[in-house]
Amino acid sequence: MDKNFKLSNAIAHLILIIGVIIITFPMYFGFVASTQSVEAILHGNSGILPGNYFVENYLEIFSPNKNILPGISIWHLLFNSLFVTLLITFGKTAISIISAYAIVYFKFPFRNTAFALIFLTLMLPVEVRIVPTFQMASNLNLLDSYQGLSVPLIASATATFLFRQFFMSIPDELCEAARIDGAGPVRFFWDTILPLSKTSIAALFVILFIYGWNQYLWPLLITTKQSMSTIIIAVTQMITSDGKTPWHLVMGVAFIAMIPPVLVVILMQKWFVKGLIDSEK
Repeated sequence: MDKNFKLSNAIAHLILIIGVIIITFPMYFGFVASTQSVEAILHGNSGILPGNYFVENYLEIFSPNKNILPGISIWHLLFNSLFVTLLITFGKTAISIISAYAIVYFKFPFRNTAFALIFLTLMLPVEVRIVPTFQMASNLNLLDSYQGLSVPLIASATATFLFRQFFMSIPDELCEAARIDGAGPVRFFWDTILPLSKTSIAALFVILFIYGWNQYLWPLLITTKQSMSTIIIAVTQMITSDGKTPWHLVMGVAFIAMIPPVLVVILMQKWFVKGLIDSEK
């Protein structure tokens, strides 16, 4: 019995290790390419071990005088990405938790219909509503602005649904006790609902941060000025068709673009897992 358990445990770990290697190898290969000279990459001599140009390449990328795109340094691109991502993350979280609170705790006509309409938007992919959304953003003069990059992406039916399910698991006695103590809707939300929702908010923050950071299609449409580009857009725009693409810098920028989401996941891993587990209770 014990021998069989050890064998199955070893096989499970072996499969996990193989899976991790398969998933992380492209990222490792990109990092290796970012430490090579462009000549070595173009001639297929990059190999699988880091090269000797790590410091030189990354100093060039992070240099304030180095423009990743015409007139734009990587610091400007990172600021754009981080600012827009935080707007999307905090906006989605705030709107979702307030709408879910209203649906669960307020009695108003067509409450279930309102939730059904919100839930229905899950069946509409971004590509389907991209044209009318762009038209509306253009009419509101939101092109080439941080508002245009973030506001159309703020509403989230998924987050609203998750918060609704969590609120419905909170005992009604808690709401009754708050009402007896004289707590109004705002105080009940601020003093009771928000503290209880900390883990769910943390889990959603991680998911929404990655969602906002990796946005590609919408920023590509809404921005015409390179000063409003995000770092994800910059990676694709660094690739030219004249054969002069600086692949060592492209790989370096792509590797740097992965770091913020990875840091958020690592730093909030405990809260993220706890939030997912609590949401399923």
